Amino acid sequence: MSGSDRQFYLALGRRIADARRAQALTQAQLAQQLQIAQQTLAHYESGRLRVAAAMLPPLGRALGLSIEELIGEEPPPAKRVPAPKLQQQMERIQRLPKAKQRFIMDLIETVLHQGDK
Repeated sequence: MSGSDRQFYLALGRRIADARRAQALTQAQLAQQLQIAQQTLAHYESGRLRVAAAMLPPLGRALGLSIEELIGEEPPPAKRVPAPKLQQQMERIQRLPKAKQRFIMDLIETVLHQGDK
């Protein structure tokens, strides 16, 4: 791996780790979502292993980042609008295990039903 490649993968790994922590996810949780081994994710984050191009879209979705943000490119300013808080929360809920998603949906349904009365 050339020096510039090494620097790229080190920086990519730092961005992945920072975004994962910002989402309050452990390596094990994110690895499970991506259907990869936790050790593979650890190698991505440390820059010891190259992230496959095919892994970038699911990784971006899981972390709420565009591919441009993942690889350190600036997204076009006019197209990037911060998501409203509710949208961000819905995206976080989608990354939870199915049982927790059902619990949250049941809770929301209960609150909405009570508001109809």
